[in-house]
Amino acid sequence: MANTIHVDIVSPEGQLYGGEASMVFAPAAEGEIGIAPRHAPLLTTLSPGTVRVQVQGAEELTFWVGGGALEIQPHIVSIMADTAARAKDLDEAAAQEAKRQAEQALSGNRERIDIAEAQAELARAVAQLRTIAQLRKTR
Repeated sequence: MANTIHVDIVSPEGQLYGGEASMVFAPAAEGEIGIAPRHAPLLTTLSPGTVRVQVQGAEELTFWVGGGALEIQPHIVSIMADTAARAKDLDEAAAQEAKRQAEQALSGNRERIDIAEAQAELARAVAQLRTIAQLRKTR
């Protein structure tokens, strides 16, 4: 169809979504990007955050990604996530605990590599909590 774009969302665990969409929103490295059919080619990294897929005649699909890569071609969007989940499958209690542990690790006197790992984990946990909050708003 001329008014749709094919979307593939994959992670090391497998494919989360493959199908047509009228619009896709993704957390690119420089901020959220909106992708419509016939978008200019682009290759960028993903930040931890929410991916929204608008399917014509259906409810918007929401996913969480923990980072990765985004490739856009005029008729195909490929999201290769480091980690990913359907928003409805996220565990809020686990995300809160991961956030607490990351904040605790950052407050201690640790080596620089531990700090980088804790900052990355904190960013992923906060992104999960934002995705959960966005999903609650749409319900």
